[in-house]
Amino acid sequence: MVVLDLRRLRFLREVEERGTLAAVATALGYSPSTVSQQLSILEREVGTPLFAKAGRGVRLTDAGRLLAQHARVLLAAAESAEADLAALSGDIRGTVRAGGLQSAARKLLVPALARMNADHPGVRVEIFEYELEQSLPSLRLGAVDLVIGDEYDGQPRPRPAGLRFTVLIEEPMKIVLPAAHPLAGTGGPVAVADLRSAVWTASAEGTGHHAMVVGTCRSLGGYEPDLRHRSSDAGVQLEIVRAGAAVALMPVLALPADDPSVAVRDVAEVTLRRRLVAVTRDTPPAPALTALLLAVTDQVPGTQPP
Repeated sequence: MVVLDLRRLRFLREVEERGTLAAVATALGYSPSTVSQQLSILEREVGTPLFAKAGRGVRLTDAGRLLAQHARVLLAAAESAEADLAALSGDIRGTVRAGGLQSAARKLLVPALARMNADHPGVRVEIFEYELEQSLPSLRLGAVDLVIGDEYDGQPRPRPAGLRFTVLIEEPMKIVLPAAHPLAGTGGPVAVADLRSAVWTASAEGTGHHAMVVGTCRSLGGYEPDLRHRSSDAGVQLEIVRAGAAVALMPVLALPADDPSVAVRDVAEVTLRRRLVAVTRDTPPAPALTALLLAVTDQVPGTQPP
């Protein structure tokens, strides 16, 4: 009779998701040799090869894929059992790992962390700055419990199975210009089409914000933007605009309340929106995660703490 070790099954799921032992080691904080050793033990325990070399990585054999399917079920069941036991005790404790893009971390996660420290000192909250694209594999595998990501009009996000998406905020996108820009003095909406000759700043390539800026310039202006400056830090984008070096499309949450060095204008052609979404695994949340979600929701503009 084979007794399956949940920790080794998690290693197997990581390999299925990430494809290389080095990536698994980085994600879990182990050395590659430790990962290899644990997977070798798992193969010996089940008595059949689970992996085969594939270039610089590995691929799962038929037996490996079958066991990985069962591993998903077993790991989810173990997580649900832990949540049920924690709820039964009524004691809110444990560790919650949360990630979010820069504006969400600054405006939602950090204030929620302060409230958690005050209201639930038995909960250890760990915060990471994450783009949604980077974080979903870690969320699916249980290395992260909550991710706050973004999506934009015209740039829908995929909805992978096993994850729950909850909209926290829907907010308009604004054109942000240097105060000395010729269009800044009009005071009214600015057309994307009129910024054909402008230099742009946006988040890094491969992010939702980058795709939104490029897609908006193509669809509304009919041009490829001169996207010369890239940073996933909204503060850096603002500094580039302040320096007179670029224009930007930014959500309200990322903008200062009053800054005479920039001009914030509506988009003339359409109303562009960004949604911040809370993403969790589609399993019953532990009490500590429920408490953090409540604390995050209370930071959303327009909501009042209980």
